[in-house]
Amino acid sequence: MLFFAMLLHKKRIYVDTSVIGGCHDAEFSVDSRALIALALRGRVTLLLSTIVIGELAFAPELVRKEITRLPGSAVEEVPITEEVFALRDAYIAAGVVTAKWLDDAGHVAAASVARADAIVSWNFKHIVQLDRIKGYNMVNRGLGYPDLVIVTPTMVTHEQKEE
Repeated sequence: MLFFAMLLHKKRIYVDTSVIGGCHDAEFSVDSRALIALALRGRVTLLLSTIVIGELAFAPELVRKEITRLPGSAVEEVPITEEVFALRDAYIAAGVVTAKWLDDAGHVAAASVARADAIVSWNFKHIVQLDRIKGYNMVNRGLGYPDLVIVTPTMVTHEQKEE
């Protein structure tokens, strides 16, 4: 019974900037918009870090508006703390990604520290990639964090359709 109760709780989903931008990309718009719609309907809470907010500052206005139309109840701000910096740096020290991709490691660290149910991204090079997922989770386990589910929005939106 406890397992099913865990499955039914409102999911806390960390979204990186690629998901927000994906709302206006022909290849990714259907599932990015479906994830935003789940948040608008109160089915999930979107976790946004100050990394995402900072990256969105350089995005087109159309993309920035995706976040501003969300009610406060649909969003949880994830602060970037010393704990996030330390975990991000541990990913880099372990060679999961290089320092060139500091913000990508920061997204994963922020999601891990926030104990997100998942991080969703369209970044197939530095985040949603099997070897990197294994690397992130190896570092997480070594430092006492739980494994992080790392998926595309498609997996979240399809799961919600089945409920």
